Amino acid sequence: MHTLKPITTAGIPTALLKAHRYRLLNDSEAAESICDDILAVDPANAEAIVTRVLAISDQFVESHVDALSRARDAVGQLHDPYKNAYYNGIVCERWGKALLRRAIPRSAEMAYDWIEQAMQWFAKAEGMRPANNDESILRWNSCVRLLQRNSQLKPAPAEAYEPSFE
Repeated sequence: MHTLKPITTAGIPTALLKAHRYRLLNDSEAAESICDDILAVDPANAEAIVTRVLAISDQFVESHVDALSRARDAVGQLHDPYKNAYYNGIVCERWGKALLRRAIPRSAEMAYDWIEQAMQWFAKAEGMRPANNDESILRWNSCVRLLQRNSQLKPAPAEAYEPSFE
């Protein structure tokens, strides 16, 4: 059985650069692995947590629900309330877009729900954003435009309730 080898604390900055590079090269699994190595020696490293969240969410189209739970668990490690809200929004938005790309039955309705959740998180983040930081507004606007451009993105129709008299 093979065991993982720890990296050095001094190697973290270079490892973060590599993780960013692997994300740019569409090798998000490698980026996630590097972040796992960083977090093994520095569990509170916010940049590694954020990069890990983004690397995991890069995998949403090809992966299953385990990626969603991994991403949400990673966001839970962000103790800054603004970052927690913002990256919860990112995860919801990306999961919604991944559902839309899969084109499975009712995927547009499910995607709509996830985009709506993302917008709620972005609105929460906007209320506590740092000065001159508009990223939550930019993401909100992106979600609005996604909904405006895709007529299939709409809530599930309300199911009629018929009481049973049996």
